[in-house]
Amino acid sequence: MRKSGTMNDTAKEWTRMNVALRNSIDRLAPQREHSFPHVADEDALKSAMRRMSGGVSVITAGVGDERTGATVTSATALSVDPPTMIVNINRSSSSWPVISRYGHFCVNILSADQQDVADRFAGKGGLKGVERYDGAEWFTLASGASVLRGALAGIDCEVDEVIERHSHAIILGRVVSIVAGDGHSLVYSNGRYGRFSL
Repeated sequence: MRKSGTMNDTAKEWTRMNVALRNSIDRLAPQREHSFPHVADEDALKSAMRRMSGGVSVITAGVGDERTGATVTSATALSVDPPTMIVNINRSSSSWPVISRYGHFCVNILSADQQDVADRFAGKGGLKGVERYDGAEWFTLASGASVLRGALAGIDCEVDEVIERHSHAIILGRVVSIVAGDGHSLVYSNGRYGRFSL
């Protein structure tokens, strides 16, 4: 009987040790959602990228009634020597053929109080082409593309190279003129506008 009781105690001890070991492994193991990622499709990538905050710019191109543009969060400097910008434009957008035809664009970095401009160039209310320029003041620099008066910066570019990949055109622009203003940056994150200030 005593032997049976000892075996019973030993079995209990082994069970207790196995549970403790399993709990330790569970605590150290990565979470299941990280170990087994979801399918990398269009919707998943859009959802992931919406979580990254970015500065908001309006890309302008064209002259006169052929002016158009788009709101982007993907404009950035490729290099400072030589001064070069890079923007990614969907080839199905109205901006792409105009940039291609005129060989220029301007990156207008928006301030926190210019959300209305961002909305217009995003096509809110069905605005297209030159209609998007209404309600703001514009001027031109070396390339002839429109520069927004009061923007944090206007970076005027001539197209240097275009790389067409999948749905987008990757456009490298040689910077020919720059104007800078003051204010706080308009920021976009997770489907909402905000502001960044120090």
